[in-house]
Amino acid sequence: MRRWLMLGLGMAAQAAATVYLFAVPLLLPELRAETGLPLARLGLLVGAPSLGLLLSLIAWGAAADRYGERLVMVLGLTGAGVLLVVAAFWHTPVALGVLLVLAGAAGSSVMAASGRLVLGWFPPEQRGLAMGWRQSALPLGIAVAGVLLPPVAEHGGLRGAFLTQAGISLVAAAAILLFAEDPARPARVPGVRVGNPYRQPVLWRVHGASALLVVPQFVVSAFAVEYLVSQRHDDPTTAGRLIAVTGIAGALARLGAGKWSDLVGSRLRPMRWLAYVNTVSVGLLALGAWLVPSVAVPLLLVAGVVTVSGNGLAFTAVAELAGPTWAGRAMGTQNTMQNLVAAGAPAIWGALIGASGFPAGYAVSALFSLVAAFVVPSGAEQRLAADPQHVARHAARTGGGEEGDGLGDIDG
Repeated sequence: MRRWLMLGLGMAAQAAATVYLFAVPLLLPELRAETGLPLARLGLLVGAPSLGLLLSLIAWGAAADRYGERLVMVLGLTGAGVLLVVAAFWHTPVALGVLLVLAGAAGSSVMAASGRLVLGWFPPEQRGLAMGWRQSALPLGIAVAGVLLPPVAEHGGLRGAFLTQAGISLVAAAAILLFAEDPARPARVPGVRVGNPYRQPVLWRVHGASALLVVPQFVVSAFAVEYLVSQRHDDPTTAGRLIAVTGIAGALARLGAGKWSDLVGSRLRPMRWLAYVNTVSVGLLALGAWLVPSVAVPLLLVAGVVTVSGNGLAFTAVAELAGPTWAGRAMGTQNTMQNLVAAGAPAIWGALIGASGFPAGYAVSALFSLVAAFVVPSGAEQRLAADPQHVARHAARTGGGEEGDGLGDIDG
């Protein structure tokens, strides 16, 4: 049962970080009212936490590889909570941007370490579903934020919203400190040297495809509330509730994708097919917003679910291909590549949507999913499994043996 407790803690940490890392778009109406900034400059604030993630993910991943997941997550969540308290009382545009960058840097500890914590406690045949649960924490965190933050901001302003986010982060840090346990580290196989997995192109292709898929995901999610309020004339609280429904559905979609990958014994083949589905769903959203605005809202909700569904597949594939001695750095690199795009996409698409409208913004983002489908190395897992030298190196990374978990041999 311990592995399920660790999964729950990893999900809680991920969801808590999500409430401030990716929920800034939910505060766009209040940010616009309190700062008076145009949408393109507000997009810079939306991307600020992702910039912080970008600057620190690999370092946090290396720290998790060396010092363990529990310590890394506690330090990051606590630091983010303190920074958000400061932001609650000092949110002029420049100061807020700096504080959001620093909070994102602190919160990236969870992005780098919670995946290691979950994957280290589960065997390969359950790992896709387990990682689906962990990745579902991101849309679930957005769902919680969608229900909680707009009414809090409406009544308590930005101060109330940031204090709420800080409290959630600090409670999660306390839970990790009290109850989390690092998974066991595998022993090295004598005479077998574990090499750098980045000397081969496979991991780079997975990172690249994931980064491309971030574009439609962020374009759909980051501007969903703004679309519903400015184009459909919904009030922010109603829009937030719709986003919450989408977040719950997105979490279920990630679970389904993870289970699918366990059943077919591959993470990358489902990832490629979901990239095609992303292309279709966001393309239809663009057409609906342009030609038939009455159907745009359901299409927006569908696209919001589809574009997040395959995220866990890439993280699971990266960790498995890298092995435990590189898993933290590999997942840190994975997150870095994604957040490099996430930091710039809101500002770029804010300007594009401001100049050309939402249909154009959605249509351009759909093309990124199509390119991603061709970048995914969908046959890489089978080719590597058929390589005897790779099998020996993987045994060295995982602790060897047919009964090994792959990221640690815990039987919790």
